[in-house]
Amino acid sequence: MNPGMLIIAIIGGAAGLLSTIYLLFSLPAVIVWKIYRHFRYGYSLND
Repeated sequence: MNPGMLIIAIIGGAAGLLSTIYLLFSLPAVIVWKIYRHFRYGYSLND
C-alpha cells in the first residue's frame, strides 16, 4: 500500500476514534448534568 495513503488512513481512523470516545462520555454527562440541575435548582431540562 502507498505510504501516503496509509498515513491518511491512520489519521482518519484516529480522528473517528477520538470523536466517538468524546461523544461516548460527553452526551451522558450532559444528560446527567441537566437532570441534576432540574431536581437541585428547578431549572428546565431545555435550558
